[in-house]
Amino acid sequence: MQLTLWTYEGPPHVGAMRVATAMREVHYVLHAPQGDTYADLLFTMIERRQERPPVTYTTFQARDLGGDTAQLFKDAVKQAYDRFRPQAMLVGASCTAELIQDDPGGLAAALDLPVPVVPLELPAYQRKENWGAAETFYQLVRALVVKPGTRRERGALPRCNVLGPTALGFRHRDDLREITQLLGQLGIEINVVAPWQATPGDLARLADADFNVVLYPEVAQTAAAWLSRQLGQPFTTVIPIGARATEDFIQEVCGLAGVCGHAGADAEANANAAAAASAAPLLQLDAVRAASRSPWYARSVDANYLTGKRVFVFGDATHAIAAARVATQEFGFELVGLGSYSREFGRELRAAAAQYGLEALITDDYLEVEAALTAAAPELVLGTQMERHMAKRLGVPCAVISAPVHVQDFPARHAPQMGFEGANVLFDTWVHPLMMGLEEHLLGMFRGDFEFHADAMPSHLGHAARPIPVPVATPIAAQGAEGVPMATAPSASVPAGVPSARGTIEVTPRTAPWAADAEQELRKIPFFVRAKARRNTEAYARSRQLPLITLETLYDAKAHFSS
Repeated sequence: MQLTLWTYEGPPHVGAMRVATAMREVHYVLHAPQGDTYADLLFTMIERRQERPPVTYTTFQARDLGGDTAQLFKDAVKQAYDRFRPQAMLVGASCTAELIQDDPGGLAAALDLPVPVVPLELPAYQRKENWGAAETFYQLVRALVVKPGTRRERGALPRCNVLGPTALGFRHRDDLREITQLLGQLGIEINVVAPWQATPGDLARLADADFNVVLYPEVAQTAAAWLSRQLGQPFTTVIPIGARATEDFIQEVCGLAGVCGHAGADAEANANAAAAASAAPLLQLDAVRAASRSPWYARSVDANYLTGKRVFVFGDATHAIAAARVATQEFGFELVGLGSYSREFGRELRAAAAQYGLEALITDDYLEVEAALTAAAPELVLGTQMERHMAKRLGVPCAVISAPVHVQDFPARHAPQMGFEGANVLFDTWVHPLMMGLEEHLLGMFRGDFEFHADAMPSHLGHAARPIPVPVATPIAAQGAEGVPMATAPSASVPAGVPSARGTIEVTPRTAPWAADAEQELRKIPFFVRAKARRNTEAYARSRQLPLITLETLYDAKAHFSS
């Protein structure tokens, strides 16, 4: 067992709560001790929902363990039904109550309630939150969907279900609005959106669609695969994050919907009718494409200096893989690290990392992530709120792209990650932390002005920005016979090793200290190439085993890498 301070995902019953809270007319009875009611705060404080989640807790205490906790659970289920009158109920146990083994599903079935009761068996000590959400949605779909006697005939307009958005999801609300609008512009009807705002009755009519749009595989892929096997409904595999991925998503959806024409007895008449019906939506779609500023901004002169910036990506598998593609193919960044805590999607992540010549980092140990991030020496981090804290300590800009999230990741404004507008949001969110550093270049130009001083540090990095310490000249007593500083212990700012679940990960310390005049000269180099100059100089010093980086070393390294 490993004790931890941070965790990327909660226990699986939190995933079940995300699904139940996203839906309507569903109530979740959770067999849990008094302390497990903390989960309500995730929705009311972080997501800022106006009402509590539809969850009833048994809230048993230590003194109840000597009595009949099974009856306590049955009473809670009966009271919850009498009070809320839902169309369907979920029953399960939290990680603590799982140890009691009271069998919530069997106890609820014995009550013979007049609504469907879906038991959830979520192994809290083997699985995590996203798996719990996927399993809950899958069990609901499997229990409630009505299978038609014959396969649905295509109507005048193609029809789809949109699967995946939940409560407490990273920008799920805004992504859904963007993709719903996009599908409407393609002339595709939406049958059901689930779990978001869906009722049990809505899940019952999932079969009345031609295909399914899967926005978040971590939540919806299991259910979509079951619908494909049972109902013959294909589902999308492209996640529309980024301008290029949105174009690919449009092509995939059009292929599944068959919006380019309809086969039939009178193919020509059907083709003409389809063309007339889809002309206006396609014109609207062209207008939306034209309004997407991200592709042009990424090619513009203002963004050219971003080319080759080193970026480290970590998050859930869906957002991490998509972010790596956008960063490399649309913004021209260099990917130096790609990882995820989504072990269930390890195969997809390894395949994506191999395209960039990297080995995927698949772990939920934040210390291991921090060690990898430090070793990669990125100039921009795209990660979760956990990586934001790591990057802040390292003085590196960071943009949040994935859960786990905090209250600022649920903005009042419309801020999607998907679709063409989502591509604009990505550009602003990722690039602006770097572009804000332009003011530091102006500081360098005007250091002689009385309003500035030589120790001014990048303001856009917040409290993490600290003045670079200028090494104090080594005393004569600490020098060897040749006047070279004697070996000292590694700097405290560079850890010799970082513990993780798999042992100690060594972080290579800086090869040689910098002389004061060399450090001063380095700070005169514009900020957007300063990190590269430092890396090149230190690599040059390591290759020659120099004990001290002097001003001459800096110039020699510049000549070496310029030749």
